[in-house]
Amino acid sequence: MKKLLIMCGTGIATSTVVTNKVKEWLGSKGLSDQVRLYQSKVADEMNRIDDYDIVVSTTVVPDSIKDKVIMGLPLLTGIGTEEMYAEIEKKIRE
Repeated sequence: MKKLLIMCGTGIATSTVVTNKVKEWLGSKGLSDQVRLYQSKVADEMNRIDDYDIVVSTTVVPDSIKDKVIMGLPLLTGIGTEEMYAEIEKKIRE
């Protein structure tokens, strides 16, 4: 089972919106049983980022973890959503 972290600046507002959208998408793709979702804020996860298989963020992340993070802004703007989901799905199936 893959561990997917969704994070934002506070771990409350936008990460909740994104978590709900990702849950719905996982269900529609039949992937819900392959992923465990976590939700947090960037500051709390800096030293634990390697504990997760997939990381989605709705806020800017430090350069030290940038290459490990999928930007989740498309789920807030509606632009680039399919590409972002494709990237998540690829990581789930790896």
